[in-house]
Amino acid sequence: MSGMSNEEDEDATPRHAAPMVEEVTDFEVLEIALRELAIEKGLFTAEDHRRYTEYFEQLGPAPGARFVAKAWSDPDFKQLALEDAITACHEVGIDWLKPTGFGTPSDFTALHILEDTPTLHHVICCSLCSCYPRPLLGNSPEWYRTPNYRRRLVRWPRQVLAEFGLYLTEDVRIRVEDSNSKHRFMVLPVRPDGTQGWNEEQLTQIVTRDCLIGVALPKPGRTADVDRPVHAAVHPAQNY
Repeated sequence: MSGMSNEEDEDATPRHAAPMVEEVTDFEVLEIALRELAIEKGLFTAEDHRRYTEYFEQLGPAPGARFVAKAWSDPDFKQLALEDAITACHEVGIDWLKPTGFGTPSDFTALHILEDTPTLHHVICCSLCSCYPRPLLGNSPEWYRTPNYRRRLVRWPRQVLAEFGLYLTEDVRIRVEDSNSKHRFMVLPVRPDGTQGWNEEQLTQIVTRDCLIGVALPKPGRTADVDRPVHAAVHPAQNY
């Protein structure tokens, strides 16, 4: 028995404190600095920021799904949606001014509903960053923000959609809508066969987030986005 004390034993075994968080990115540092400066200048309070963050963390694609289901069921609402999407949002309980009462620069912009047809399919991206209609679709999925989606979709849309499992025939034209700081988009898919006689609640269940972005089509029986394995992309975006 060595007789070594616990203190001596600890000194003999180097230990390193575990980090409290993963490595902080440059974007996170910038966000923290900007947030603290805005609070210091009185643009908003820490409580305002907490309330705002909690509100958006609980958002999901359900508002957009209700919007599409009503457009499929009500021709007058569909016409309004195509002509004045923000007013149409109010009719299904979507308020783009929440939670601050005046909206946010990243969300309260011009909204356009993109109507698919049997020969035209829309898909949305933001080739520069990650512009996204959060009041309708909730927070954007991680893949939507990656260079391999953003940069490749505008070049090879048919190939990228195939990687999502969406294979469109050559007679279907694909139109990529590129979101920016002034415009937000949501896809209005073609109502699928086999849903005749369904009510709005039933229709809402099959409108997933991926359908609203345009990387999937609604299908009876499918009520959630499909988990897809990660695989190497053809023509990957590199050096970004």
